[in-house]
Amino acid sequence: MHEWMLDCGYTPHLIVDTECKGVQVPVAYVKDNRIVLNVSMTATQQLALTNQEISFDARFGGVVHHVAVPVNAVLGIYARETGEGMVFDEVEPEGSPPTTEPPATDPAAPAEKPDASPKTRRPRLTVVK
Repeated sequence: MHEWMLDCGYTPHLIVDTECKGVQVPVAYVKDNRIVLNVSMTATQQLALTNQEISFDARFGGVVHHVAVPVNAVLGIYARETGEGMVFDEVEPEGSPPTTEPPATDPAAPAEKPDASPKTRRPRLTVVK
């Protein structure tokens, strides 16, 4: 996706879950345990994209920071100009119980509304223009 966006002249951005183990980002720019990172060639130095980690140096507020993001912490990638991209499911840690309830056994039973509180609602990618 990153290469496709660059080939099209778009600016790739990553959405990162900063609570994942191994994430190294400037904490002053984290909001709601998420950070959006511009991973274009002009915004980064020494960009390395591997199957295990994405790492680079970038300026935040004029100060150079080293950024390291394990690939399991990437929640999505999108092009800034179009909003097109991919959003990935959050991976549950091994041994943790599933977060979804099993389906009701009685198909005639009324469906319950899901709890829409901020603590249980999954993050969604929205495009703001």
